[in-house]
Amino acid sequence: MNLTQLLNDMTLDEKIDQFIQLATFFYAGAETQGEITGPMEDMGISQEIIRNSGSVLGASGAKEVKNIQKVHLENNRLGIPLLMMADIVHGFKTIFPVPLAIGCSWDEELAERSAEIAAKEAAVSGVHVTFAPMVDLVRDPRWGRVMETTGEDPYLNSRFAKAFVRGFQGDDLTNDTDRVAACVKHFAAYGAPEGGRDYNTVNMSERELREYYLPAYKAALDEGCEMVMTAFNTVDGIPATGNKKLMRDLLREEWDFNGVMISDWGAVKELIPHGIAADESEAAFKAINAGVDIEMMTACYVKNLKDLVEAEEVKEELIDEAVIRILELKEKLGLFENPYRGADEQLEKEVIMSTEHREVAYELATKSCVLLKNEEILPLQKDKKIALIGPFANNGDILGQWSWQGSKEESVKIYEGMTNKVGIANVLTARGSGIDSATDDQFAEAVKIAKKADVIVLALGEKSEMSGEAGSRSNIRLPDVQLKLIEEMKKLNKPIVSVLINGRPLDLHGVYEESDGILEGWFPGTEGGRAIADLLYGDVNPSGRLTMSFPYNVGQVPVYYNHYNTGRPKDAPDAQDRYVSQYLDIPNEPLFPFGFGLSYTNYQYSDLTLSTDHLTANDEIEVSVKVKNVGSTKGEEVVQLYVRDLVGEVVRPLKELKAYQKIKLNPGEEREITFSLTEEQLRYYHADLSFESDTGKFKVFVGPNSRECLEQSFDLRK
Repeated sequence: MNLTQLLNDMTLDEKIDQFIQLATFFYAGAETQGEITGPMEDMGISQEIIRNSGSVLGASGAKEVKNIQKVHLENNRLGIPLLMMADIVHGFKTIFPVPLAIGCSWDEELAERSAEIAAKEAAVSGVHVTFAPMVDLVRDPRWGRVMETTGEDPYLNSRFAKAFVRGFQGDDLTNDTDRVAACVKHFAAYGAPEGGRDYNTVNMSERELREYYLPAYKAALDEGCEMVMTAFNTVDGIPATGNKKLMRDLLREEWDFNGVMISDWGAVKELIPHGIAADESEAAFKAINAGVDIEMMTACYVKNLKDLVEAEEVKEELIDEAVIRILELKEKLGLFENPYRGADEQLEKEVIMSTEHREVAYELATKSCVLLKNEEILPLQKDKKIALIGPFANNGDILGQWSWQGSKEESVKIYEGMTNKVGIANVLTARGSGIDSATDDQFAEAVKIAKKADVIVLALGEKSEMSGEAGSRSNIRLPDVQLKLIEEMKKLNKPIVSVLINGRPLDLHGVYEESDGILEGWFPGTEGGRAIADLLYGDVNPSGRLTMSFPYNVGQVPVYYNHYNTGRPKDAPDAQDRYVSQYLDIPNEPLFPFGFGLSYTNYQYSDLTLSTDHLTANDEIEVSVKVKNVGSTKGEEVVQLYVRDLVGEVVRPLKELKAYQKIKLNPGEEREITFSLTEEQLRYYHADLSFESDTGKFKVFVGPNSRECLEQSFDLRK
């Protein structure tokens, strides 16, 4: 396809119409078309705009997509195919654990495989682009969208960003029709809203932005990610969607990104309530100048860009640049030669929710759950009678948000997973309570069932709508009725294991003290109940490790491991009793730190050694540590390496993750693990935004989490 000639053949209207993305129900041929007169009139959308539009939001299912594309091509003057885009965040119909849980697996290969499967199921259903990965760094669990990210660390988020992009896109989008184009989001710093409130203001220095929040986006783009989605928030006082410095100067010029940039839903028009655009015309002007190519579900571009071009306020060359980027993506996906691409009704039946795909979902779920507490109660003995009680005992709402194609009915519930393992006779069950309400009869039934059991397993948590987009919460404890249920069970003086189904780190007061064991299950996906049962009974040894700190309570938030010191740290040798940086009523430290997670075996770390006591710019230090499985069970351990720059040009974090290895050890087995540390890994953004390292003394920490580490020191010399 000669794209230059195609561009020359397009009218200005046809060019601009390529920029609008409309939901499926606007299109003839859609199964979900319904009544669109109102939305069309509200947005000022004509049939001509729909005929010339460039992309569709939310279409899926091979039959529907092919119908929409067929009708569109019959009516589009130049035969330009539509792009089909959708949110395929952690699975299409085979649902994997939410991304925060996937991060807790510390398993990049499985993360990549999950994205590959999601892409395959989406592609055979006609999807061309997924709005994933979401790589926003997060430090505040009040924000509902923490479930979509892999956590609070820029290095780990960057590693997973690359893995997801590889999985979604593969090596050859043109010929590999089992893959989809990825769209990294939300650019930029959407994960740092004030108060943890969604869509809210983000305010930070450019140095902070570059140091912590930008690396994962850059990693995704370095891996070849085809698209970028703008964020809803402000960056340095300017909403991202109209932020020329962020989008045009940094993303397009400095990073040399020439792919497609799309707004989030309605974000172009939202420049008006943000207060940087007086009307839709000014919103269109600012967004196109910032570098936004596609406007999702508002019509500022199609209603105003032509007038702005004719008034010579916007250069037509700017329009042409954006159109070419969109056409190039369509060509890269092979849509001009095969507008239906991988959509195939017969293959859908064979591919989607296949046994192979569900097995990967199961494996990833087992590796994503994190054992937070175990007072010698787990693993459960298979001959013991278990009372499985709680709102998630037999509940299919374990998929989490952004699983719109997933089926709660087809997900494996916890009760199903446990009874399949040990039989119905050994698992008694009662609901006990709902998510946020209960009756006296439900409590009474739970007590009656629990009295017959040896161990009580409480399946507790959030319904999916309590996290995700627009799921911000000021109170991140379990609902009061579930805490009351725990109190009632505690009165029976039986061992209690709490299994948590949720999308964010929680304040676990009322759970932690009362439970003998706690398994963080997150929203574990389609095979969640099976995975949780295998973990509870010890057929799988827990290996998940937290990638986001659990606060002691919400008053600490934001709380994260890689924080700065203060001039009055409470652990200084000369610290006073009162006049130090501390809370008077709670610890400074989180309840569970970054990297934390228990196992059914124990690991011993010893002999941390450095190959030299100094590092130069052209050399490296080998960091070695011995790790031994001193328990009686085979297990997987995540060996984590952190560094601290003791004296920097600007204040440096107390610890920074620089490397990790996940290893398997048999009982009694010891292995020496070696990391290579280079000067490049010690660089950071200075006050003038130069990216370099400082000479001087550094500490190296190696351990099972960010709190419990062996340490050594070295000097950096230049």
